[in-house]
Amino acid sequence: MRKKFEQQIAIGQKIIQDIHVNLKCRDAFTKLVLSLKEIFITPEYNEVIFSILEKKLCSDKKKTGRTGMDLWQIFVLAQTRLALNISYDRLHHMANFDTLLRQLLGIEKDYGYEKIELEYQNIIDNVHLLDDDLLRQINEVIVKMGHDVFKKKEEEALHLKTDSYVVESNVHFPTDYNLLWDSTRKCIDVIESFLNKYNEIPGWRNLQYWFREIKNHMRNLSQAAKKSAEKRKSIAEQYLNKAKLFAKKIENPLQVFPLESEKDLSLHLELEYYKDMLDKHIDLVERRLIKGEEIPHSDKIFSIFETYTEWINKGKQHPNVELGKNLQLTSDQFDLIIDYKIMEHEVDKSLVIPLVDRILSKFIVSSWSFDKGFYTKDNKELLKLFINNLVMPKKGRLNLIEKEEESTKIFKKFRNKHSAVESNINSLEKKGLDRCPDKGYQHFKNYIGVGICAYNLHRIGAELMKQQIQKLALKIAA
Repeated sequence: MRKKFEQQIAIGQKIIQDIHVNLKCRDAFTKLVLSLKEIFITPEYNEVIFSILEKKLCSDKKKTGRTGMDLWQIFVLAQTRLALNISYDRLHHMANFDTLLRQLLGIEKDYGYEKIELEYQNIIDNVHLLDDDLLRQINEVIVKMGHDVFKKKEEEALHLKTDSYVVESNVHFPTDYNLLWDSTRKCIDVIESFLNKYNEIPGWRNLQYWFREIKNHMRNLSQAAKKSAEKRKSIAEQYLNKAKLFAKKIENPLQVFPLESEKDLSLHLELEYYKDMLDKHIDLVERRLIKGEEIPHSDKIFSIFETYTEWINKGKQHPNVELGKNLQLTSDQFDLIIDYKIMEHEVDKSLVIPLVDRILSKFIVSSWSFDKGFYTKDNKELLKLFINNLVMPKKGRLNLIEKEEESTKIFKKFRNKHSAVESNINSLEKKGLDRCPDKGYQHFKNYIGVGICAYNLHRIGAELMKQQIQKLALKIAA
């Protein structure tokens, strides 16, 4: 059973509405608290966000049973983690010892009363319930709230900027021979799990021997860059021979390892996957280092764990290569992220038309700027039908008409303002969206969704703080 949020007002209870924030404090958490408090005390936002959370997280839950973590607490903990770019260990500490966060969660009491504490694994399990679709819906509500806070006129049109950057996945730099070692190591880990459960499995008495031998061969190959071609080839052959022997030893795992429970089935599936990765990378190392082939990009894999990872080269000098996914962002004049998309082996210019459909169905747009990567003739002609002030510089040589268009005062003005999107990207990276520590593609997408929401809440909180300081100054002056 899971509830929205029901704070029982009791003796010693500190309620959320009474949260006091030090307006002189410039810490990111202060701004987050202000925006989250505004959501909680404003029915217009509160009810919509709770209905979204309830529909997703409570639709298949019974009305009876053990009480789970409240929806409000899940939402606050997720935003705190990304707004401050902290680990779950730090979040666990703050949830139990930071009085401001605990009051925002609705669990803080005065000294002398029984203290409610949250468990580490309970926090992780609940925060992971917020998925990508749900977070996109919540971000729409947050953006609406941001426009209510920032806009002086309700009908004010938006000035948009669109760009993309790489959010890295949590992987090491891939080479075929260290991915071969990763595959071997994980096969050994799964076999070790079988041996811990079933003591008498013949043929695996010296499992650590395989670990040491193959690892030593991998290290020798990694240090052979300065040696002669013949020596490197010899070291690679030794590494491959040992890896092939190991692969042959686990060729038919069903004949060797028991299958007596669901846990055994899970281990067999794991072993089958890592065995496939082992065979694949034996083939790649042999083709490249022994046969001298050039491996096509489509045959490569960049992580056996985070298989969604892409090798992205944007033509930059530092870094020249990034491993992760491209994230397309659109921000407005208030620096709120109003739209985002994780790109699936796509390029910027192929996503302009779907982006325009999403944006123009929700917002009135006065100007929109892009960089050269988004330019095609069709994209530019389409957007000109809907956008009065369009900045989409052409990639390559300009003709006289294009040169004249890009020399106008209004074009230069919005092109110069486009650089503000780089500031938005930098802020997102400071909020943790430079590298995702979570495992699996679904958690990668969820992590980005929470990061976008946390960034927007921080921006709104900063504006709320500014407005409150101005009101306080006027009150003192009066």
